[in-house]
Amino acid sequence: MQSLVGRDLLTLGDFSPAEVNAVIERAIMQKRARKAAVGRTRPLEEKAVAIIMLKPSLRTRVSFELAVSNLGGTPVLLVGEGSAFSRNESVYDTVKVLERYCSMIVLRTFAQSHLEEVAAAASVPVINALTDDYHPCQVLADLLTIHEHKGQLQGLTLAYVGDGNNMANTLLVGGAQVGMNVTVACPPGYEPLKSAVERANEIAAETGAQLAVVRDPRDAVIGADVVVTDTWASMGQEAEHATRLAVFAPYRVDAALMALAHPEAIFMHCLPAHRGEEVTDEVIDSPASVVFDEAENRMHAQRALVSLLAG
Repeated sequence: MQSLVGRDLLTLGDFSPAEVNAVIERAIMQKRARKAAVGRTRPLEEKAVAIIMLKPSLRTRVSFELAVSNLGGTPVLLVGEGSAFSRNESVYDTVKVLERYCSMIVLRTFAQSHLEEVAAAASVPVINALTDDYHPCQVLADLLTIHEHKGQLQGLTLAYVGDGNNMANTLLVGGAQVGMNVTVACPPGYEPLKSAVERANEIAAETGAQLAVVRDPRDAVIGADVVVTDTWASMGQEAEHATRLAVFAPYRVDAALMALAHPEAIFMHCLPAHRGEEVTDEVIDSPASVVFDEAENRMHAQRALVSLLAG
């Protein structure tokens, strides 16, 4: 496996299957060590990491701040008014200044092209903390959570139900990376990105994963080991909320839909959840739900990723 030191993570498709599995294995090891209070490493000692939040978040902000701190580094939070990229300075100039202070840049932004522009200018690792197209750190945490609850990843079946958004794009790619079968159920006009499907299929040809995009959520969920959904209207889509409620109503994950999955299936949601819309209380509060394990694992997965990129 190629070393991850100094690499960027813009999408999970940037990594090989072995590299994705290496991040998950590191997260498992570090989480166990942290709970046992042994074997802690501090690869970010006397180093800083810029955490730039152009989209608000609870989990991304807290999990990255804690991950950097746990590795001995100083998280430099840049959020809201006065943040990076807020004063009409060029992306290139902003990045060249930041890398004089910081050993890594974590960016949560809108356009994938903005992230790519930052990475092209930077000589330090750049991590995608969410764009409109991909959410790789969340899916690393999801894979860690599934491994913890199922004891494996390869050969499992995951059903994603709802909008073909950044989570659907990334679950297709991430699932293919670990040899997991992924079916996305979404209405016409709300499909995952063609480029994400193509990249996932390229990887699946190597790992043996089976991938599909279907219309009927029941077709996706039947026999699934993992059922995943996400909000129907992401940040920036608030004006479409009423329209999306009508379009996605048949894709609500309720007890009847979950009953079609494997009897020991788990339910996942990256949060925040709009209860009563994409998921009912009876599902998200059920014993099958692992959403808070999933939220905790953002920190563990990101700490593993950062430690591998930092060396």
